[in-house]
Amino acid sequence: MTNAELSYKVCAFLDSRPQRMDQFADIRPYNDAEVPAVLERLLGDSEFLDAICRLKFKGLASWLGLPLRALVRRALRGELAGVTDVKSFQLVIERYMSQMIEDSTAGFSVSGLDRLDAHTPYLFMSNHRDITLDPAFTNYALYHSGFDTVRIAIGDNLLTKPYVSDLMRLNKSFIVKRSARGPREVLKAYRELSAYIRHSIQVDRAPIWIAQREGRAKDGVDRTEPAIIKMLAMSQDRKTEDFGGFIAALNIVPVSISYELDPCDGLKAAELEQLATNGSYQKAEHEDVASIATGISGNKGLVHVAFGEPLGADLETPEQVAWELDRQVVGNYRLHATNAYAWKALHGSMPELAVDELTGSCSEEAFQA
Repeated sequence: MTNAELSYKVCAFLDSRPQRMDQFADIRPYNDAEVPAVLERLLGDSEFLDAICRLKFKGLASWLGLPLRALVRRALRGELAGVTDVKSFQLVIERYMSQMIEDSTAGFSVSGLDRLDAHTPYLFMSNHRDITLDPAFTNYALYHSGFDTVRIAIGDNLLTKPYVSDLMRLNKSFIVKRSARGPREVLKAYRELSAYIRHSIQVDRAPIWIAQREGRAKDGVDRTEPAIIKMLAMSQDRKTEDFGGFIAALNIVPVSISYELDPCDGLKAAELEQLATNGSYQKAEHEDVASIATGISGNKGLVHVAFGEPLGADLETPEQVAWELDRQVVGNYRLHATNAYAWKALHGSMPELAVDELTGSCSEEAFQA
């Protein structure tokens, strides 16, 4: 343990007196004691039950709303009967993840975890292509390799419905207050977020997942926003810690998630086209919730999650950290044949790659259809 980590642990212990024990209550995930009450709230939420009905029964949900809702409530109550804490809730999620991978992917693979320590709490920073599946696939890979599951950063702009907030916080999500307005409020929100992430890593020894940028890379260009690194650095004690040592103590690991197919590609393209044409894009109400459902149920083809190497203490600025994250995220990205097909569609010929060696379940004919 470094002197900086020891100093932070001492400060955290002093700050954990009864009046400060729940200092992150408004952003943290739910704890074990809160799980039963939250589950009861979900089982009584008609909007949540209707969303499940639409997902499972499609068009029938509009014809048989009340009977199907009662059926879904009864089935969920039975499935959740043994859930008493966060871990047992995540075991239920794991079963759904396994089924989703079976139904909507052509295969799931992982690389790089053999170079990491399952007992070290890492700050995983990944590229961002899907709202919920990026951290979900990361979690699935970690769980099946004997690692602890992560606490997940999620913007409050996504929590437009109470049941979505409840589900996310049950699944170890913590809230990023993107809705904060005014310099003071924004500064306060970012400082709280930075302190919570550091507290999770160095005091709770709980791993974290956070995206390398705010919002998905809708154009497929994965670039880290230095502002994210500057936010993390708000919890640095500049009097006693140098920047490089602070970054190294956070155990930052770049993660590359590669989807052969993107179920939300048409939605993203429409948004980009509107931005290019009109200079702005206005989201429909609950649009992100709809994108979450599309991402989960749609065909993703092959999916690969690649874990990079922890960042060292030799990085001196947020820009250098962002550059190293980009280097590893792009370098570890697994190209699929669909990437070559897209290049050909844009440039008229195949890229200078061994295309026959690229992985893929989608033919060029199917890609163009």
